[in-house]
Amino acid sequence: MEKKVFCAEADFDTAAGTFNRDLHSSNTAPNLSNRGIWDFTEDYKKMNFTWSRTHDWPLWNEGERVVDTHFIFPLMHLDPADPANYYFDATDEMIRITQEAGSKVFYRLGTSIEHSGLRPEQKHFNSLPPTDYAKYAEALAGIIRHYTRGWANGFKYDMPYWEIWNEAENDPTCWKGPYEEFIKFFVVVLKRLKQEFPELKIGGPAATGYREDLLRPLLRACREAGAAPDFISWHGYRCNPIDFAAQPAKAKAMLAEEGFPQCGTAITEWHYLVSWDGIQKNMTPEKRKQAVEGPAGIIGIDSAVFNLAVLCAWQDTPLDLAFYYGARPKGGNWGFYNLYGYNRNFHSMVMFGDFLKNNEKRIRTVKQADSVYLLGGLSADGKQGQLLIADYRGAAETLSVKITGMEKASVTAERFDQDHDPEPVEVQYANGELTLPKTGPGSAAFLVTFKARE
Repeated sequence: MEKKVFCAEADFDTAAGTFNRDLHSSNTAPNLSNRGIWDFTEDYKKMNFTWSRTHDWPLWNEGERVVDTHFIFPLMHLDPADPANYYFDATDEMIRITQEAGSKVFYRLGTSIEHSGLRPEQKHFNSLPPTDYAKYAEALAGIIRHYTRGWANGFKYDMPYWEIWNEAENDPTCWKGPYEEFIKFFVVVLKRLKQEFPELKIGGPAATGYREDLLRPLLRACREAGAAPDFISWHGYRCNPIDFAAQPAKAKAMLAEEGFPQCGTAITEWHYLVSWDGIQKNMTPEKRKQAVEGPAGIIGIDSAVFNLAVLCAWQDTPLDLAFYYGARPKGGNWGFYNLYGYNRNFHSMVMFGDFLKNNEKRIRTVKQADSVYLLGGLSADGKQGQLLIADYRGAAETLSVKITGMEKASVTAERFDQDHDPEPVEVQYANGELTLPKTGPGSAAFLVTFKARE
């Protein structure tokens, strides 16, 4: 008799700590400018994001003066100590509706990306380096003071995270100038903000990728100046979950080598991406359609299952926070909708959000196939268990999982694949063996629910 081959094991009798819910966060939020015509709030709630990062909020709230420093403190020649020189109203509202929708706010200081100025004859407007670093730092202090200390008719929100700038090496779209100059700016701002707000977590630099050639010089400059960032941050647009999941441990090792072993880690933008062809270069209609809607496109099933695979894998790493990009809710490459409905990335985020909502205790799981990633959990009362399984580009047509501790449970499941948005599917479960039917080779995910019989 042929021996059964399992792709994974799940032991509901063995506890495995808790979930890091901060890894399920995003750069999106309910949309301010379209409220009343199209309100994204209820769909946003379904994804159950823990944090919302404010980066690029102005880009998908057209015409609104929100978040970016040049919108809140637009005239840098004025006095940053005078509340009359700030415009907070629209950002106040944006932060309010985001918190009411269930997410805490992680604030990116500085500017959103600016795609003007890419050709020599074009002007650049927003992501120019400040001319006076110390004065700019005072304006940033005013923003933080408004939201955490009640200054300028403000608030005392629980907003511990403040990120300095975004992708400064991305010249000219984010910082028009040398990265070495940005490092000087970063140190000035970090020292000033930590002086007034020692209780808050202030860091950066939101690098374009995990690049030690960018992060190590910045850390060394901080050390030489006697300043310690509370976290370092970087971005990742990738398609290999194994490689992506290895980055946090590399970052922690680097931080220890540079003298910052207590410094946290954050991936403040991430998304599935095979190639920038058709997305930001070689923009022919054919390449764009393939890159967005093709089998390996950024809104397809590979993208959605990659999301689940990465979110599962990161639970076993030292990563502190992660923010899906996830920005403009409707339209564009990076949102959650096609022209007339949800895309598959939306369904993947709802699936993971539901798993976190339903489960309090993590249970032991072991993956035994390279393409498979999984998490298992129990409800607070222990009467229900769930298993989330992501098979990313797997060749198998069925998945077999060895189950312990749910011998007498009833089982239901949802399947999510190329041919189905998440919907119920019949599975086989007997003698501790769970068999999940795929519709063929390729990416697929399952959310399996075990209910103890009375």
